[in-house]
Amino acid sequence: MTTVLAIDQGTSGTKAVVVDEAGEVLALSEVSVRPTYLPGGGVEHDPQAVLDSVLRAGRIAANQARTDIDIVTLANQGETVLAWDPDTGLPLSNMIVWQDRRSESVCAELRDHADDIAARTGLVLDPYFSAPKQAWLRRNVTREGVVTTSDTWLLHQLTGEFVTDASTASRSLVLDLDTATWDAGLLDLFGLGDERMPTILACDDIAGSTTAFGGTASVGGLIVDQQAALVAQNCLQPGEAKCTFGTGAFLLANTGHTAVRSSASLSSSVAWQQGGQNTYCLDGQVYTAASAVQWLERLTFIDTAADLDRVAADDSHGVLCVPALAGLAAPWWRPDATATFTGMTLSTGSEHLVRAVLEGIAAQVAELARAMASDLGQPLQRLRVDGGLTQSRVLMQAVADLMRIPVDVYPSQHATPLGAAALARCAMNPELALEDAIVAWSPSQTFEPQWSDARAAEFSDRWRSVADSLA
Repeated sequence: MTTVLAIDQGTSGTKAVVVDEAGEVLALSEVSVRPTYLPGGGVEHDPQAVLDSVLRAGRIAANQARTDIDIVTLANQGETVLAWDPDTGLPLSNMIVWQDRRSESVCAELRDHADDIAARTGLVLDPYFSAPKQAWLRRNVTREGVVTTSDTWLLHQLTGEFVTDASTASRSLVLDLDTATWDAGLLDLFGLGDERMPTILACDDIAGSTTAFGGTASVGGLIVDQQAALVAQNCLQPGEAKCTFGTGAFLLANTGHTAVRSSASLSSSVAWQQGGQNTYCLDGQVYTAASAVQWLERLTFIDTAADLDRVAADDSHGVLCVPALAGLAAPWWRPDATATFTGMTLSTGSEHLVRAVLEGIAAQVAELARAMASDLGQPLQRLRVDGGLTQSRVLMQAVADLMRIPVDVYPSQHATPLGAAALARCAMNPELALEDAIVAWSPSQTFEPQWSDARAAEFSDRWRSVADSLA
């Protein structure tokens, strides 16, 4: 029997879940972490606060579970980076969060190489990914130590090792997508050719061991947070898709063992490396989902996210919102885009604006799904969803109405750690098939489209016209 402590280190907090062999959650702890938003598109974390949240959440959950932990796994933010001293383990910079846009200048210098970079990495040249941020750190903050994604530093704190996993490495812009190895030419292109790069592990490898949570436990089953949720929701076959509604919204679709190069400006990444094979995924991002809701809170339109459905109008009365509060990601890739409302009159109230923000989030996800369909050769048939904002019936119904497909709500708020736990079980038992390591589930609710095709098409056309004007 394998007991897993699964740690999900995210943008707004760290969650730790202890899961037994049957998939029962024995204990849960959450510790909030607040990013700092800076002028000029900067978004940073205090590294020590992030580490403290990992240790505190993990220890509380382990103590509550009152059982021995066999393996610890970490799901990470993917594209967040920092500089640190590999001898002392001390940070030499703040963490530069995935939302940070200050490395746009690095990307601008490399525009002539964008097509080659996309062909080799599967990614669009954009500050969202880790290599531009690493280059920006080297130019503007420090030349000392190493500069890596946040998972490598956290794993070093836990195990003393210098590692990352294949899914995280594939979010860098310097990984050869087909071989899942560092690309020396791309490292040179970003000015990172002399950097010490972490060893890339499979997602079912054992990275080392730790005593940080009481006793000695293995550490393994490492993966990016969004790909972990893809695992948890059992999206194991090509064409199966999920969307996580967290700080941002992230739509991912399994593409099997073939690394698809998107013709629709989506990203192609390693979903997971397990059982000696790479499984790939297409993904698209909405930068502001829960963070847009937090913006509504700051404007006092709502008190908390729990108020969304109570406050939102039954109809937006023609008000449209493109909630590009941190720029537009795929398929526009315009980091300089800003949010906008249109269609307001003297009769417009806060209830209409709240509704428009939720429909704007849903419209962005629907645009991603349309782009994904062109790369997959067929439209998505269903969508599986997880994350805190799935509690908003208004938002989930809008997603179903605009995507024109059923939306199945994952029954747990712990998709990311449960997906990482499945890979940790595979790391402890190499003979275990991934499908057998995933906790079985059925939707807590399914939303079917209610709008007519004509209404959905008319709304999408109007919304897309506004979004395109920003890009």
